[in-house]
Amino acid sequence: MDDKEPAVKLDDEQIAELREIFRSFDRNNDGSLTQLELGSLLRALGLKPSADQIETLIQKADTNSNGLVEFSEFVALVSPELLSAKSPYSEEQLRQLFRMFDRDGNGFITAAELAHSMAKLGHALTAEELTGMIREADTDGDGRISFQEFSQAITSAAFDNSWA
Repeated sequence: MDDKEPAVKLDDEQIAELREIFRSFDRNNDGSLTQLELGSLLRALGLKPSADQIETLIQKADTNSNGLVEFSEFVALVSPELLSAKSPYSEEQLRQLFRMFDRDGNGFITAAELAHSMAKLGHALTAEELTGMIREADTDGDGRISFQEFSQAITSAAFDNSWA
């Protein structure tokens, strides 16, 4: 682990979101997550970590060596992923993926295009899921997703897919 201060810090909204997630899985409200609680949190995020992966994660995060993950350790664990400027995908891969969703080629993904593409991929979305996905990715609020918003949404996933 290098001692460099991260160039970018999580904003207050990200910290608040992490705190909310952390608290909802801290079953006994003791301010720390056990291996079981961390496993539940990861599964709720759609991941399927093995007991070994959870143990490794706890060892990596547990800087005070008490076998638990406190909130500050949780933030330290996930913030490099949240702040990572390095995308697991090349720009060309992202552009190809974007073109699959941008059916009319106008440089934006609309709710209709997203719904159609997801259904074609075998993941039909409810109106609620569709609205949520658009709202989450549409950072400028114009009701559609630009390539930049799409790239940000794809690359800002907090965990890699090795556990999915």
